[in-house]
Amino acid sequence: MHLEINSALAELRPALRKFVTERLDPIAARIDSTGEVPSGTRELIAAQGYLGMRLPAEYGGAETDLSTYCLAIEEMGRSHRVFTLMLDASSGLTPIALVRHGTSAQKLTYLPKLANGEWTASFALTEPDAGSDAAALRTRAQRCEGGWRITGTKQYISGAHYARVIMVIAVTDAAKRAGERMTAFLVDKDTPGMTISRIDKTIGSDPMQLAELHFDDCFVPDTAVLGQVGQGFPIAMGSLTSGRMGVACSCLGTADKLLELSIGYAKNRSTFGKPLSERQAIQWMLADSATELAAARALAYDTLRRIDAGEDVGTAPSVVKLYCSEMVGRVADRAIQIHGGAGLIRNEPVERFYRDVRHYRIGEGSSEIQRMLIARDLCR
Repeated sequence: MHLEINSALAELRPALRKFVTERLDPIAARIDSTGEVPSGTRELIAAQGYLGMRLPAEYGGAETDLSTYCLAIEEMGRSHRVFTLMLDASSGLTPIALVRHGTSAQKLTYLPKLANGEWTASFALTEPDAGSDAAALRTRAQRCEGGWRITGTKQYISGAHYARVIMVIAVTDAAKRAGERMTAFLVDKDTPGMTISRIDKTIGSDPMQLAELHFDDCFVPDTAVLGQVGQGFPIAMGSLTSGRMGVACSCLGTADKLLELSIGYAKNRSTFGKPLSERQAIQWMLADSATELAAARALAYDTLRRIDAGEDVGTAPSVVKLYCSEMVGRVADRAIQIHGGAGLIRNEPVERFYRDVRHYRIGEGSSEIQRMLIARDLCR
């Protein structure tokens, strides 16, 4: 039942799987036991060419298509979510926005160091009173001599506390309609007036932390504007396709690993004289997980092929993200049930996966937002 996006990626998968299994899985175990990412992890992944995968070759990137990037995301999703976040920080929303809308100077400043893993990027949109409802943003950027002064608060921003550059979306003209009132700014770490006011631990692994940013008359020069003034919203939305497909493929990898772990445990654990794998209740859980995973993979891969072919896929990425993120939640729940008491123990992979996958139904647009977008498109 295992599909492939295309024959070229089928040949790439074994090398990726070998790297993840031999090099990243031991690191994942250390993260679970210590709560910290070992030093040198980012450099290890960069040395294999997996950071900056979608960035132009002239800046040190691999210039791969979305399918190749998502294959790497999928395979690393089999190990630990922190690895998929590393790929996203170098080839996700902010880096892709830089590629598409950055000036030559901005690209030269940021892209080479994002590609080699020296720097990471983050994206700051969500606020205390505005998340998916971007029209409700309150963070303001006021024009001044030589630049802009940003005032406001952003919260639940992934990786912002260690990012070198953050793409901040702020209102620059409240009188205009939602799609024209916001501007994207590239704000460097340690810029005066920007502070990390809080770091929140999440339901997931300890490294899965979200930052609150406070901007108090934070000055940025005109050269910090990404794209055109007033085009912040379309710039942000333009990168969501790759973000949603990346999340979806991470879910595929995690579900695949959870199914593998569940099969192994069911074959080796016996109750009342028989392996769990011979119990119909367990067999049906395995069958349901395999079926849903196969359907999710077919849906995701077909959409990736269409995107790489240049087709207008409409809300298909929302469909994929919705189905894959909810699918992996069900697979994780069954995995815990199959493992029984062993599935409840901290530092066991299935227990950690169970907590980590809960993020996926909220980040990159919640399930409810995806349903709204899909229904709106259907009824248009």
